[in-house]
Amino acid sequence: MNRTPLSDTVIGMIAMVLAMGLLPVGDTLSKLLTGEMPPVEVTMWRFVAQGLFLAPVALVMRRVEAGGMFSPIVALSGGLFMVALTGLITAFAVMPIATAIAIFFVEPLVLTLLTGPLLGERVGPRRLAAVAVGLAGALLVIRPGFSVYGAVTLLPLMAATAYALNMILLRIACRTRSGLTVQCGATAYAALGMIALVWALDAGGAIRVAPPATHPIWVWGAILGAGGLAATTFVLIAEAFRRAEAGALAPFQYLEIVGATAMGWLVFGDFPDALTWAGIAVILASGLYVFHRERKVGV
Repeated sequence: MNRTPLSDTVIGMIAMVLAMGLLPVGDTLSKLLTGEMPPVEVTMWRFVAQGLFLAPVALVMRRVEAGGMFSPIVALSGGLFMVALTGLITAFAVMPIATAIAIFFVEPLVLTLLTGPLLGERVGPRRLAAVAVGLAGALLVIRPGFSVYGAVTLLPLMAATAYALNMILLRIACRTRSGLTVQCGATAYAALGMIALVWALDAGGAIRVAPPATHPIWVWGAILGAGGLAATTFVLIAEAFRRAEAGALAPFQYLEIVGATAMGWLVFGDFPDALTWAGIAVILASGLYVFHRERKVGV
């Protein structure tokens, strides 16, 4: 019996679903690690481990991909990665993963706002209205959290802005090289930048970095796990966007919130309250509407 081969779009969707399922697991490992070391150090080790796993990919891609892996624009991408991941992991240390990810998911809305002034793309009034509604949904999530967690609640919003700026950089950089090439180079820059930052903070007394030998074995397993999962999701996402259009993949990105909620409940006993769920629903609906409008002609 002959089987019809899967189309590129279906394969891309499967890759995106797998990536969104793995991301919350890596975030959970990062949250666990913040109990053993400062969040900024967790970020450093995650980038280092991620770089180790991506190194073989980078070596292979040097032979098959055009475009430089190291350049000023890729270095800037690495800096934005540093800001985004440090903000998220610092938020994970004090608040539920699902809440932090829900706030972070205003990123597509922020991206929509920035594409006009930075890329010259026209954003219609319907999409602007959807962005405004989505940001209002983010406030539903932020407001009760602000009274409990303080200014840390704003860190996922900062991370979302940095990530949106990085997406714009990727659009520019990928005109001459593949997305995965940029990701590999940016990871290397981010790892080196975080090493320098952690050293400076430790030397200045802002944080205390314990000798590596004092950490239990599970910490290094968690670091390798988080880095390996991050590298795997990068490859899966790059493959997904290579095979399928962004509009077809967009709805699957929101599966990350489902996974983050499940992991937060299973591992930490955290579960969003009704107001947080309301904010999540508004953010998701607004984001999906923006993607829907982007697929229309002449918005």
